[in-house]
Formats: sequence, structure tokens, C-alpha cells
Amino acid sequence: MREFLVELTTAVPDGTDPAEVDGRRAAEAVRARELAAQGRLFRLWRPVGELRSIGVWRAEDEPELREKVLGSLPLWPWMTAVITPLESHPNDPGRTV
Repeated sequence: MREFLVELTTAVPDGTDPAEVDGRRAAEAVRARELAAQGRLFRLWRPVGELRSIGVWRAEDEPELREKVLGSLPLWPWMTAVITPLESHPNDPGRTV
């Protein structure tokens, strides 16, 4: 599997019922745990004071990442994603050859 740096920003559409937002957010937490258990979501951060997330995700390729992994997130219809494919750096201190 390849690794991808993914920046996700969620924008809830104006007029959305708060109960729907709460339900999707709760389902999002459940789905994130499932994806982590599957090895698809490796790490996830939220920049201090911001409503976006930055994470390392794993998939066979970018189409799989978009369609099957990120596309399975309940908040995905409200998200924009910046996806950067990653490769190992020869000087990575955590690299195992």
C-alpha cells in the first residue's frame, strides 16, 4: 500500500439540520476507528485552532483512496481534500529497509 498526506476541510452546508451534523460526526468517529483498524488511517492531526485535519492515509492508489477510503466517510460529501502521494526519504530516521 502507498501512503498519502491528506488535508481535509469540512464545510457544512448552510441550513443543515444540526441533528444531521451531529449524527454524521458521530458516524465519522466510528468510521475513522474502523479505517484505522484496517490500516487505512495511519495518523491524524488537527492544527491548533483550525477546523481541518491533516493525516497519513494508506491505499493502493489515489483513486482507491478517494473512492473507497475517503469516500466511505460520512462527512465526505461536505469535504474538500488535498492529497499528496508520499514516498520514503532515504534520510528518514524511521525508515526500515
